[in-house]
Amino acid sequence: MSIFNISAIIPARSGSKSIPHKNIRVFNDKPLIAHSICQAKKLEEMGLVNEIIVSTDSVEYKKVAEEWGARVPFLRPAEISGDESTDYEFLKHFVDWKTDNEPNIIPDIIIQLRPTYPNRSIEKMADMISIFIKEFDEYDSLRTVVPVDKTPFKMYFMENNDLKPLFYTAPNGIKEPYNVGRQMLPPTYLHNGYVDILKTDTLLKKKSISGERIRAYLMDSNETDDIDYEEDWVSAEKKLKRN
Repeated sequence: MSIFNISAIIPARSGSKSIPHKNIRVFNDKPLIAHSICQAKKLEEMGLVNEIIVSTDSVEYKKVAEEWGARVPFLRPAEISGDESTDYEFLKHFVDWKTDNEPNIIPDIIIQLRPTYPNRSIEKMADMISIFIKEFDEYDSLRTVVPVDKTPFKMYFMENNDLKPLFYTAPNGIKEPYNVGRQMLPPTYLHNGYVDILKTDTLLKKKSISGERIRAYLMDSNETDDIDYEEDWVSAEKKLKRN
């Protein structure tokens, strides 16, 4: 059992546009959200999680989550459940609720499990949590990342017809990285959303879900199953059958 109080929180708003009500749509014989709840329950059995909370704006989603063993002690307000609502908003709402209603069991660590990842490895999740606990004093958060082939140091945005580089310098003092060979540029990585871990103090004191010191957990480039669109759903189902 960890010396820390650890909450696993699963965000599940009801307003998905690309796949309507995807969080409760059946994936491999059970609602999509149930996969993340079951993953968290296994971590709870291992002593790595103390509670499993679902943050949702929907009474229907609340019922489904509770049937599968999660706590849903509140409904998320509509004003922080829209398309442009941020992770910081719903996590802060969760911690504020705990402070007001369960002040004796406020978590030290929060683990965010997006319901759009039904194919997570319990072993890897346990490894991430163990690493963060071991290095608790060194980092504000942990994020899972995958390597990317196309370096952002060569990317631009546009203002009207003006092309603007994203970066005018790169590490090691490289100027105009968009004009140099890619071999000269450092490897870059993309946050894949598999698991996010953060200290509650990072959220409250730094008003951030990542803070300044982010512990990287490097994964293979094919370990990205985030279901946003119908083709992602089909791909995730195929991967599950292969495994």
